[in-house]
Amino acid sequence: MHMLSGRRIVITGIGMITPLGKDASSTWEGFKNGRSGITKYDKDYLPLPIGRVEDIDFSPFFKDSRFIKRLDRFNTLGIVAAKMAMKDSGITEISDELAERFGVCVGSGIGGLNTFEEQIFKLNKKGHRALNPFFIPSAIVNICSGFIAMEYNLHGVNFAIGTACATSNHNIGEAWKNIKHGYADCCLAGGAEATLLDSGIGAFNRMKALSSRDCPPEEASCPFDSRRDGFVIAEGAGVVLLEEYDLAKKRGARIYAEIVGYGANADGYHITSPHPEGAFAKRAMEIALEQAKVNPEEVDYISAHGTSTPLGDACETKAIKEIFGFKTDIPVSSIKSMIGHTLGASGAIEIIACLMSFKDGILPPTINLLSPDSECDLDYIPNTAREKEITYALSNSFGFGGHNSSLLLKKI
Repeated sequence: MHMLSGRRIVITGIGMITPLGKDASSTWEGFKNGRSGITKYDKDYLPLPIGRVEDIDFSPFFKDSRFIKRLDRFNTLGIVAAKMAMKDSGITEISDELAERFGVCVGSGIGGLNTFEEQIFKLNKKGHRALNPFFIPSAIVNICSGFIAMEYNLHGVNFAIGTACATSNHNIGEAWKNIKHGYADCCLAGGAEATLLDSGIGAFNRMKALSSRDCPPEEASCPFDSRRDGFVIAEGAGVVLLEEYDLAKKRGARIYAEIVGYGANADGYHITSPHPEGAFAKRAMEIALEQAKVNPEEVDYISAHGTSTPLGDACETKAIKEIFGFKTDIPVSSIKSMIGHTLGASGAIEIIACLMSFKDGILPPTINLLSPDSECDLDYIPNTAREKEITYALSNSFGFGGHNSSLLLKKI
């Protein structure tokens, strides 16, 4: 076992599917142009805005297209995002030696809700003999990581953290720790979510977590705006390939960025509401900075959790101001304004957006920011993308249950 805590970990492959695009490049074009991917749910009794992944043929990604029918939609999205990341990384062959040190950490906040809804309907209508034998294997949260490992014959660390909306950041952060401390050399990490059905939308709506404002769907997600009244539920997937730096350099890999810090903790406060002062969201950001030995003034951009909820956005703003100064001019934005909230996939998608910002020198905007809120008074890059070269980016994700996570990225 290589116990080298000084190892550096870089990102060498990316893959994502969102309501704005079928891959990373098309989604990034949407972000740069401030375009919304939000539409309306196609059920009259739940006329709510959603972010749906549209018009993608998944069959080219699978040797047997019939296999897709056995998968819950979150699995399909996650597997395809992982395959995109692998292809993007340039890794075409995996030796037996590397396979034993090649991990997968792809989680989900909810898992196979499509399968659960379909199978429980069958159970209630026809009894247990109508249940699909693949019900449980298709629905469990960890199975996406399992499928990805089977696809590439990988034998390294393999797990799936499920921490609601902090899921992706935790999976990426824990994959980073496994490589940093010598338990792996490469790892596919991220998250996938697909909950756009009656049970998912209806349940979040009953919690009064979703936006129900009377407006066009593309205007419903408005983080940090005074009109915000809840998030827009969305589906999608994001996966990145983490790789030990020397290994990546040796094979001549393209390096997007280095992960230099990871903060994770808990509010210990409420099942859904964040700590009202943002105290432990602040601490998660501080831990990431401390690990990297980076001062707050060195950070060039913050990718906010920014869900468009009244309390959440205000608390995150408080936390940022506590660290970066009351009148900070650091740019902050939320891409959830354009795609909605992809729950367990959101952190990975936001990390990939940061990587593209490093690459192109462009920061994505917070769209629909038209009515300022006195509690949210930072520079949220309103409505239009901004040209800016950045070196350090901090990306936040916070989940129901009080789960906080923050990742610090460095351009190299």
